[in-house]
Amino acid sequence: MKAQRTLVALAAIAVLAAGCSGRSESGGSEDDESRGGTAQSASGDFGDLSGLCGPGDATTATAQGVTADEIRVGVLSDVGFTKNPEFVDAAHVFTSWCNAAGGINGRTLVAETRDAKLMEVRQRMIEACREDFALVGGGAALDGLGVKERLSCLLPSYPAQVSQTQAVGADLEISASPSRVPGYDPYYGFREWLITEKYPESAGSVGIINGDSPVTRDLGQQAVDSITAAGGTLTYNDLYPAMGVADWTPYAQSIKSKNVRGLVFYGDFKQLAKLEEVLTGMNYKLDWIDANNNAYNDSFIELLGKSAEFQNNYVDLGGSAPLSSADDEPAVQQVLDMYAEYAPDAEITFPALRAMSAWALFAKAATSCGDDLTRSCVYEAALQEDSWTGGGLHAAGDLTNPVPPQPCFNVEAATPDGWVTADFGADNGLYRCNTPPFAYPGDYGVPMTLADVGKSMGDIQ
Repeated sequence: MKAQRTLVALAAIAVLAAGCSGRSESGGSEDDESRGGTAQSASGDFGDLSGLCGPGDATTATAQGVTADEIRVGVLSDVGFTKNPEFVDAAHVFTSWCNAAGGINGRTLVAETRDAKLMEVRQRMIEACREDFALVGGGAALDGLGVKERLSCLLPSYPAQVSQTQAVGADLEISASPSRVPGYDPYYGFREWLITEKYPESAGSVGIINGDSPVTRDLGQQAVDSITAAGGTLTYNDLYPAMGVADWTPYAQSIKSKNVRGLVFYGDFKQLAKLEEVLTGMNYKLDWIDANNNAYNDSFIELLGKSAEFQNNYVDLGGSAPLSSADDEPAVQQVLDMYAEYAPDAEITFPALRAMSAWALFAKAATSCGDDLTRSCVYEAALQEDSWTGGGLHAAGDLTNPVPPQPCFNVEAATPDGWVTADFGADNGLYRCNTPPFAYPGDYGVPMTLADVGKSMGDIQ
């Protein structure tokens, strides 16, 4: 029974932390030519980044995974468990586009999926340590299990997302897009806006409901910290079985009996849709629901049904451009075009957009190294970016000094017709950046360092 409970808890982590999105399970890999385009003279410009990919005259094998002809990188994923190929799709799209433009200084960019299947992070990391030049554009729910191996083999990582404390901000890891950094709440500005501006009457009764697992309980406590700091009062704080609930009626009744006005939900958006179905059926309308940005997809809108109009669902994209901004952001339109050409059946999810920024960062850094492509060069080149936007995919981040994080946020609201941008007081283009970042008062652990495995930056070749 103990082993069964552990498996259930770990499965919940994948649902809560791995950026799940309802979509077709199309999958894909570097060998899947049936979904790729064959443009021979594509431009290597991406958004406002010039010459990200292109031809060249590389002639030498300079590092593990690098030959005169190709660069092999790993893409960490839980696709074998979640059946969600968003990172695999993003890798296929970007590498196909880059290679059509000439590759990285003439070297073909090859993405090797490292499918952790939830529990096999360490095994996949050991494989990556033997074969890959770097990790790019991926993520796994239990990513902390592989950090020791990654640092021990001096493998740089450019993830689309990070989940566990050991991995968030670990050495040799560069998160390209707005994301979590150690010790700071990425949702503080958003929740302060909800509580103090959009729905100030909700401040006296805020609730949190969270999947019951040891790791994800930290998310709930962190939310308590930030909501309290923003001026909210918690009147409801509950856990639900991590793998889901057959009947959400008791939870809905409790939420109603405590007169909860604003609700933070952590978990699979399919479960949230079921909870909202019961609340709507009871004619109980909250002021707002923080659905979390894993719900930013069309599938959630469909599942909401009547609740899409009755309830007020919001997500914070954390300073990332929404898909609806394609008319104003050329990089977003370019991503749409790239997917249409190279993966027309794939859904572009929020984690996939982050993956595209990670790929762009790696490509720019690698291109700048020329023929002498080494791990130390590509890592140090990425660290020079003090205003990185992924070509226009998100608000500028200072990769030279990521802590404290950039404070920008932007809000999307669910409607029966899809996601629309809320009126959240943008003051910097698509984003609002006037809320100082919030540091947690509690200790939630620290990321792993090279020193923890007896290494230093001087060991990187």
